[in-house]
Amino acid sequence: MNDAFFKHFENSLSAKINSITPVSGGDISSAFKIITLNQSYFLKINTASNALNMFQTEAEALKIIANTNTIATPKVIDCSKFENISFLLLEFIESKPPSSKDFKTLGKQLATLHQKTNAYFGLQKDNFIGSLIQANKPTDSWNTFYVNKRLLPQLQLTIQNDLLSESDCPSKEQMLDKLHPYFKNIKPSLLHGDLWGGNYLISTNGIPFLIDPAMYFGHSEMDIAMTKLFGGFSENFYKAYHNSIPIDQFTSTRIEIYQLYYLLVHLNLFGSSYRNSVKTILNKHF
Repeated sequence: MNDAFFKHFENSLSAKINSITPVSGGDISSAFKIITLNQSYFLKINTASNALNMFQTEAEALKIIANTNTIATPKVIDCSKFENISFLLLEFIESKPPSSKDFKTLGKQLATLHQKTNAYFGLQKDNFIGSLIQANKPTDSWNTFYVNKRLLPQLQLTIQNDLLSESDCPSKEQMLDKLHPYFKNIKPSLLHGDLWGGNYLISTNGIPFLIDPAMYFGHSEMDIAMTKLFGGFSENFYKAYHNSIPIDQFTSTRIEIYQLYYLLVHLNLFGSSYRNSVKTILNKHF
């Protein structure tokens, strides 16, 4: 972070910056905590050509989720570009490890978010999952949306990247046919879209916050599938959530099928260590 960028933020905030400290945890962008005399901020920066678009869709999603009045998100302060550096500036949330009560609150509030529905699956614009484009063209059918806008683009990317072979990947027709029985009577829910254990915070006063969304309208179990993929959520979270949105006979099967999307994303972003997990689900369900 150069002196000109540093000075730009002091002018933008109309406050002297006391310290800028790197924050760990981001795979895609660099992150910092900025402290001024009266306030702390969270800053993400990235010099990639599509970074500003990534940050703009993230900022918009944070505002949309906050405006549902179901679960909190950090306030967006600024989203812009300075020279070749794109940035997103948010309020800094002082956080703590979650208690049992916090997990119950998080589960209950996520279920309330998922009860925000819509006439279609998808979103009016495309966004990102990590640094990968996430296509969101509005679609009436969840089966069609999930196959065409989630699985197929990631499978095609794995082939392009020599991470899977064409013979590893089912056809669109195979996927539509196999998944149809599991995808009946599903209504669109407003999703976080990338809800692993690093994408929520519990503030020091016990308020859950969602961060880094990849938002769209989809099946509510997509978020639940991601929570179960890498851990970080307690049984109290799931009990509170399912008190509002119960499971059915196909939930466990769908969870695996939905985890396939996230594992494909990780395969494309981070490489072959995720190949076996992807192939296991493909072989089991297709």
